[in-house]
Amino acid sequence: MTDDVAVRNWLQQIGLAPVVMTALAGGISSEIWRVDLADGRICCVKRALPQLKVPALWQAPIERNAYEYAWLSVVQEILPGAAPRLLGHDAAVGAFVMSYLDPARYPMWKQLLMAGKTDPAFAAAVGRSLVAIHAATAGRADIARRFATDRIFQAIRLEPYLLATAARHPAVASRLQELAAVTAGHRLALVHGDVSPKNILRGPDGPVFLDAECAWYGDPVFDLAFCLNHLLLKCLTRRAPAQHYLADFDALGEAYLAGVNWEAAEQLDARTAALLPGLFLARIDGKSPVEYVTAEADKERVRRTAYRFLQSPVPRLATMRDAWAKELVS
Repeated sequence: MTDDVAVRNWLQQIGLAPVVMTALAGGISSEIWRVDLADGRICCVKRALPQLKVPALWQAPIERNAYEYAWLSVVQEILPGAAPRLLGHDAAVGAFVMSYLDPARYPMWKQLLMAGKTDPAFAAAVGRSLVAIHAATAGRADIARRFATDRIFQAIRLEPYLLATAARHPAVASRLQELAAVTAGHRLALVHGDVSPKNILRGPDGPVFLDAECAWYGDPVFDLAFCLNHLLLKCLTRRAPAQHYLADFDALGEAYLAGVNWEAAEQLDARTAALLPGLFLARIDGKSPVEYVTAEADKERVRRTAYRFLQSPVPRLATMRDAWAKELVS
């Protein structure tokens, strides 16, 4: 039985009669289908893969699909509309079904950024939504029990990003290993784990978050640093002046920090500033490098900046941001 037949049979069992199933591109960790139903509706089915679609060996537990479904459920309660509407989940099939969001109305933020379409107001909305999710789940023992996914987070985030990068950079290996340990040791709020522009849609009513396979009750700093990292790297696309991407960086970071209420914002800022250069380096030399940084000179800019702040950590995100701005014109 092929995977699509298994999914088709499951949809039939839950009353969703599929007529056409179309595999969608994008993403490295799951199979995704657009499903046109007999009643004229359209939905989307996602099923986790045990081996991610990257050249390196990168395996991950497929039960992450259930945690993604749970993350989306929690977020719908906190911020209605900030996640797709859910229609069903089956652990045996390893898949869930959700509403289909038409790209014409819900463009992917990454595609907008790659086209040079920056917008600090939308970036700030992402920051406000993200901090609202963290604030609503901070200190909640029930959420902590529900998302005790340390093993999965280690396998699909800390190991392929920080630890794999440490193996390639002995000069900063101990620092990267320390960052992985510090991140793993903080259990404060519900973390998405992959807050990347490719997983955020610009909806008519605000940001919509997708792809929460890395859901974990841990350090919210990871989400903030992960997203800000992409805005720094987008400067290298040269689709818009670097200061435009940096304006999005500023807007998102400021909006997020303004909503932190479970710890001192200065403390969280410092922890984010410590983690960011590790993720910066990881997107060049880890298991999942960004596809749009190809010039060796640009890779060296990233490595040089990352080394500087890994070896001499700073307490504020703005310090690394300003140094990167100077690096880009040097």
